[in-house]
Parts: sequence; C-alpha cells; structure tokens
Amino acid sequence: MLLDWLKRTQKRTQNPTQASSTGERHAEFVHRYPAFAETREIDELRARDYARIDRNGEVYLDYTGGSLYAESQLKKHLELLGDDVLGNPHSTNPTSQRSTRRVEEARQRVLRYFNASDDYFCVFTANASGALKIVGESYPFAPGKRFVLSFDNHNSVNGLREFARSKGAETHYVPLDIEDLAISERELKRQLEHGRSSQPGEAGLFAFPAQSNVSGVKHPLEYVAYAQERGWDVLLDAAAFVPTNRLDLSQVKPDYVSLSFYKMFGYPTGIGALLIRRKAFEKLQKPWFAGGTVQLVSVLADRHFLNSNHEKFEDGTLDYLGLPAISIGLDHLERVGLQKIASRIQCLAGWLREELTDLRHSNGAPVVRVFGPEDPARRGGTVLLNFYAPDGTTIPFDSIEKQANVRRISIRTGCFCNPGIDEVNHCLSSEELARYFSSRQSGTYVDMIQFLGKLRGAVRISLGIASNFADVEAFVDFARLQQR
Repeated sequence: MLLDWLKRTQKRTQNPTQASSTGERHAEFVHRYPAFAETREIDELRARDYARIDRNGEVYLDYTGGSLYAESQLKKHLELLGDDVLGNPHSTNPTSQRSTRRVEEARQRVLRYFNASDDYFCVFTANASGALKIVGESYPFAPGKRFVLSFDNHNSVNGLREFARSKGAETHYVPLDIEDLAISERELKRQLEHGRSSQPGEAGLFAFPAQSNVSGVKHPLEYVAYAQERGWDVLLDAAAFVPTNRLDLSQVKPDYVSLSFYKMFGYPTGIGALLIRRKAFEKLQKPWFAGGTVQLVSVLADRHFLNSNHEKFEDGTLDYLGLPAISIGLDHLERVGLQKIASRIQCLAGWLREELTDLRHSNGAPVVRVFGPEDPARRGGTVLLNFYAPDGTTIPFDSIEKQANVRRISIRTGCFCNPGIDEVNHCLSSEELARYFSSRQSGTYVDMIQFLGKLRGAVRISLGIASNFADVEAFVDFARLQQR
C-alpha cells in the first residue's frame, strides 16, 4: 500500500527528496499514534474490498459527503437479487410477500443496530432530509411553542423553521463558541429554561446535530435528556455521527432521529430513516396521505384512515430491492468494528491537523488555519480549514479545489449546506446579512460574497472507513505546494 502511494506521490509532486522520506514519516506517525497499529486489519480491508481507490489513483477525502461501499457489499446484494424474485410489497402474492419479508428484516436490523427495538419505530425515507421533512410538516408547532436549534445545523434542519413559522411558533438559534465551534452551553440552557414546561413536549422542539457535518464537533448527547426534562421534544440529526460512532438508543433517547445509510456505508444511495420514539409517535400529525400510508380511503365520503405504525409515514412504494442492502451494509460495519474505525480516524485526523497547522510561509505566516476543537475526543474525522497567502489574505476555496482536482484529490469546499458555521467563522453580522437579503429578491453564494466584499466558505477534509496514511499524506503534500 505504501509503495503504491509513494509512486503516486512522486508522479504528483516530482519531488524525489520529499518522497524518499515517506518511510520515515510513516514511522514517525506510528510512533506518535501507536493506536493506529491496532487497526492494520483495515489496511488489508482496503486492499481487498476498496482496491478500486488505489487502482484508479484516487485520494478520497469526502466521507462526510458520502462514504464508500465495499465490493463485498455489492456482491452479496447482487447474489440476493439474482437468487430471488421480488414484487411490489403492497400485495399478498408470493413475490410481494417475499419483498415484504425482506423489507421488514431490514427494518428490524436497523432497530437492533441502534439498540432501539423495544422503544422506536423505523420509518424508511429517501434520505435524512426526507426524514427531517416528516418531522417538520407533522410536528404540532403552534403559537406559544418554540423551535430551538443550534447554529451549526444542516439546512435540512434549518428549513424546519418555515413549518414552525407557518404555524405561529417562534424560532430561536443557539450560537456557537467561536473558539472551538461548540454549542454555547450557557445560551443553550438559557433557551431551554426560558420555554421550560412540566409537561413532556409542551415547550416545543429542540434540534441539534450529534456531530456537525462541517466542523466535525461532537456535541454532548447529554443535551437530549437535559432538554426532555424541561419539557422539550428533541430531534437529533445523526447523519454525520453514526458512520463512525455507535448511537445506543437504549441509553440516549431522542424523540426523533434522522440518518442516511449511504453516509454510513456508501451503498445504497436513496435510502434513509427516521427513528421515532414510540411515546412521541402520535404527536406527529401527518397533514396528507398517499399510497401505502392509509388503511382506507373514500372518494364519496371524503374520508380516510391512516395507518397507525411506521407505514403512516412511508409514502408510496419503498425501494424494496434496495432495502436488503441495508442489512448487508450494517453487517459490514459491525464486522470491521466501529470502535476500530473511530480509533483509526482519530489517529489520522490528529496527524493531519498537526502537520497542516505546522506549515509556514517563508515569512513565518501560517499556510493553514484549522477550525474547531483541538481535543480529539470532541471531534470526528472532519478537518475544516482555510488556506492563507503570506500576507494573511484568504486563498479562495474554489482555487484550492481546482488545484486538488488536478491531483485527483476529492475534497469538499463551500459552506456545506451549513450557513451558521460559515457565518461564525467569517465573523459576519446579522446587519450586513440583512442588508444583502433586503436589497434583492434572489441571490447566489457568489453574489453574496461580491456584495459583502468578504470571502466566505472553507475547505473540508473528511475521513472514513477506508482512509489510510497515504491519503492524509497526499493532502499534506498538496498543502505544502501552497507555501511561498
């Protein structure tokens, strides 16, 4: 593996002196992060199940955008489809019954994986955004109730404020501490105490990510019980958390949990889930119905009866051919071991942060600024950063991405559908943002940058199940090219 990477590095950098030190750097890395040696089985996994990455000369550093699937997942799914005849599950014929059984096996596998079998419904959706939309359109927002959410929520959570507003509820954001991008605990407690109620869920809805999709910050899951004890329902966006962390819903019990399976194990795309705590299920009032969600509909009587379980929210026909792949993917994660994956990523992300932070221009100015907490226990495998010229000006993120693309390095740039973190990191004020929105009927990200006269956005590196030392070193080498 190391030899393959060395050849690619020599071709990219044309710097044999630097390339010759690769072995020494790897030895230094293992010395500094001895826990990495305990994850060597994943190097074997990469060579066996993810060989296409190196075969194609790719450096994949966008696991938060989408994880990569193992070749064995595809083989098992193809074998299953090739051996069976599966029909639309909305019937009772033999092929339909087999599909129904496969779907329900996948549902039970998900619930077992999250240790939630006795306490939650699993509703299959198209993705995490689809799961969040169910909560937004069905939650009983009303005048006097509040919707509280952290600054670093994904736009699919931010969008729920439109449902809250349409029903007369107030929306309040909890800011982040600019030093480490963690939720301001003082302000969070102030907001939750302000709407406090002695009745469960009467205060309103509190939403936050278990792990930020941008900064990688892991927020304390203790916030769930703290909010519930004060009369709040809690929506936990777990999409960026569960690919490398175990979420045990027998210990932490949010009312609603959203996730996407391709973020966890790459394949299939187009399937997510909303996990609904049974005691919070009836609170969601579906505002419409569709095929598959009803027990009975009358045209003449203009009436309908909704299903009373997970089917109430599963509109239309599920992806009954894709759902068996969910069980295969979860089995794959468990065979590799989440703890092993998390330990490996912590080592790699730690090395990457340290190496990038140490880079200096000839005048001593930093090449890179890394955002977020230094404590590895408080962050996942995401490194958020920006590049700077020797005079301290920010190098536009699109320029960095174009250069990375030439070297077949896949990273993510922009604001990552998470404007709150971007506004905090760039010290934007509500006044200047309000001036922009009030000055026009529509706009774009580039247009806003030109209006504000300030660069926005950042570069995001995210590691995952198949990441190795060669990947992070490739990006460190790329970052060195920015030195002046």
